[in-house]
Amino acid sequence: MGQFLLVTIQVDMHDRLALTLQDDLTDRIVKTEAKGVLIDISALEIVDSFIGRILSNIATMSRILDAETVVVGMQPAVAITLVELGLSLPGVRTALNIERGMALLQASLGRSAPGQSVEGQSVEGQASRGQSAGEKGNHARS
Repeated sequence: MGQFLLVTIQVDMHDRLALTLQDDLTDRIVKTEAKGVLIDISALEIVDSFIGRILSNIATMSRILDAETVVVGMQPAVAITLVELGLSLPGVRTALNIERGMALLQASLGRSAPGQSVEGQSVEGQASRGQSAGEKGNHARS
């Protein structure tokens, strides 16, 4: 039973790949009973309206499945483009980097801050448990 899932998107997303990520991630939330999803988009140079909508859908679906979602690593150019397109990414919580995203997830669950012990386990240890979902992100590379 995983606490958090970590998804790292390392390739430019196209529509079909984004839909696959959405489906795989929601399945993984249910299978692992994850309480948080951290999506790292730092490698993405472009987030168009479809990808933005998929991120918003993932956040909404995760919330329905009792998991919080935080998107981290958004590049400034991506943020500027989203604002210029009038996309607000409703329901998507963001943080500058993975550490801050983990802190946000921990806070939403009423847990301690990053680096502090949580139930005898470091936050870093929890992040690595989420690597199975990261494999989903890696899957997105193929």
